[in-house]
Amino acid sequence: MTGLSTLLIVVGLFLVGGIISFAKQKMPASLIVLLSIGAALCLVAGVVRLEVWN
Repeated sequence: MTGLSTLLIVVGLFLVGGIISFAKQKMPASLIVLLSIGAALCLVAGVVRLEVWN
């Protein structure tokens, strides 16, 4: 694992926690969708950058 892939995965998991928190607080759905897209992009980018695929 490189440092960047680790950072992307950690940020993605942080955003997932934000999604759960915002959903419990009944925040606007558009904000939750925006966080979901950001979390998905971070997690996918972190997993794709892993060096275990070679």
